[in-house]
Amino acid sequence: MQFDRKQLSNEELIRFYRSILWPRMIEEKMLVLLRQGKISKWFSGIGQEAIAVGATLALDTDEWIMPLHRNLGVFTTRDMPLSKLFMQWQGLPSGYSKGRERSFHFGTREHHICGMISHLGPQLAIADGVALAHKLRQEDKVSLAFTGDGGTSEGDFHEALNVAAVWDLPVIFIIENNGYGLSTPVNEQYRCESLVDKAKGYGMEGIRIDGNNLLTVYDTIKGVRDYCIREQKPYLIECMTFRMRGHEEASGTKYVPGHLFEEWEEKDPVKNYQRWLIEQGVLTEMKVAEIRQSFKDAIESELAIGFQAAGVFAEESVELEDVYAKASFPVQESAFSVGENSELRMIDAIKQGLEQSMEKHSNLVLMGQDIAEYGGAFKITEGFVQQFGKERVRNTPLCESAIVGTALGLSLEGFKSMMEMQFADFVTVGFNQIVNNLAKIHYRWGQTADVVIRMPTGGGVGAGPFHSQSNEAWFVHTPGLKVVYPSTPADAKGLLIAAINDPNPVMFFEHKALYRSVSGPVPNEYYSIEIGKARIVQEGDDVSIITYGSGVHWAMEYAKLNPNLSIDILDLRTLLPLDYDAIRDAVKRTGRVLILHEDTLTGGIGGEISAWIGQHCFEYLDAPVMRCASMDTPIPFSIELEQQFMAKSRLGATMDALLSY
Repeated sequence: MQFDRKQLSNEELIRFYRSILWPRMIEEKMLVLLRQGKISKWFSGIGQEAIAVGATLALDTDEWIMPLHRNLGVFTTRDMPLSKLFMQWQGLPSGYSKGRERSFHFGTREHHICGMISHLGPQLAIADGVALAHKLRQEDKVSLAFTGDGGTSEGDFHEALNVAAVWDLPVIFIIENNGYGLSTPVNEQYRCESLVDKAKGYGMEGIRIDGNNLLTVYDTIKGVRDYCIREQKPYLIECMTFRMRGHEEASGTKYVPGHLFEEWEEKDPVKNYQRWLIEQGVLTEMKVAEIRQSFKDAIESELAIGFQAAGVFAEESVELEDVYAKASFPVQESAFSVGENSELRMIDAIKQGLEQSMEKHSNLVLMGQDIAEYGGAFKITEGFVQQFGKERVRNTPLCESAIVGTALGLSLEGFKSMMEMQFADFVTVGFNQIVNNLAKIHYRWGQTADVVIRMPTGGGVGAGPFHSQSNEAWFVHTPGLKVVYPSTPADAKGLLIAAINDPNPVMFFEHKALYRSVSGPVPNEYYSIEIGKARIVQEGDDVSIITYGSGVHWAMEYAKLNPNLSIDILDLRTLLPLDYDAIRDAVKRTGRVLILHEDTLTGGIGGEISAWIGQHCFEYLDAPVMRCASMDTPIPFSIELEQQFMAKSRLGATMDALLSY
């Protein structure tokens, strides 16, 4: 192995040695503790340390890194104390994730490290978002994301690289090609000669290097960093290396031919670098022994602190409090009584709320397919490019997952973002990012995801199974998200402003059929409506209809056609969190409850509300809670079939059954 010191001083070379030796010795100790049963699991990076250490050394300490579970060298090179890392690995509350995550599934804003999730691929797009933030602020900074040879097969790899290339983002993507994705060899993973060949397909530069040569890794990434900043472009680096242990210790290495271990043992990044330093006279055997002893002592000292740390004390209130970041923005529903109103359609109210939010927050970025010059599929952002510029109103490639990840990356750097799903149906392509990254990140390590995803949803327009389905229940089941679904123009504007102000991820559903069919008075000023509070549409004595979205208008229409009935209508407005106080009050007012929603019956939110009422409000009921929902089929295209599908077609019969009980 040939080393080229370039202009590095002896002091720097020794610092590099200490940086690569430290994670190696920690790992060797962890393997001993694993055999002793003192830790439960370990993903080893032995043999790959030069990549993590060299990359981290090459970056500024305030540049974000998105590592994976074999990159201990990233954490140690950022000078994170071993005692606290050990508490993290032990699942202790004094670790970085309060016992809520294991191993390297955590992040830390202080050290500019973004924690991975087990799905691997989503990390890459977060780096896009961080780089976009640097680009918008015209900062000479990069972000860096790791993936493995197996990870390059995931769609997130393609999406993240494509977005970085199309948007000219200063991102460094590193592939640690260690020959295996768990037990799957690379010849069963891809057919190109080299993974770096993929760079050309995205219109970016790339290079393949010896990932076991610390100085090569450092020098390459140092130069690539300068290139990314100077040219404002991404870069792909394939680092060739080998995993000397199993995927994790329990998996073993029987699937790996023995001769590979012999070959790669000769390429050990720590031993070779140490040997070269001694040959060059930079280090002596005595100095190496001295450094090793000091590290051994430090490890024992740090572990003693870790072993003495308090164990987990499970407290329900603490866990629930950390699901969401605290929202501190003011609520201004008084706007209705003090300011001037305009009669607006729902679509115009949403546009106004978005426009006023863009004026209010200079750090708000809008992203979505065709939202720039074209104005979006529903023309809500028409004219925004001229008003706010293409940097803040960004057309995206067709890659929902990457854009959600980019939105999260923007949050790391203090930006707000709104992503428009062209249709709510298309959210499935970004589902993983939403439910596993956005929703969980605050609970996992206290990082906010200041992201709003607008979701044009619902039927009634004859658009068929892929442009009309109601999928809000998917997200109501996911702690960490907020789910908002307004039914009036005034609520749409006020709740959208509140969603943008909220530091938590908000799924904001907008019913397409209501865009231009529903109008109402909307305050002209900037105002917000509290998320999590229902609205009493009208009070009644005979029966309560609890609903949201289009169901509100169906209920109002039914009440108008049946003036002999005193109907109570509650518009939930927010589906997560639910306003249980308002639900209880609605039950008390009438004793008879019908839950109405456009979503299909099975698994719809009506089932959850019904169960809650049955458990908490049973004494107030005069009849069973009944649900009126759409058929348990995909939503059909034909208008006649769609009308039959809709819950509205069964509202009258369901009400008759409830009232006659």
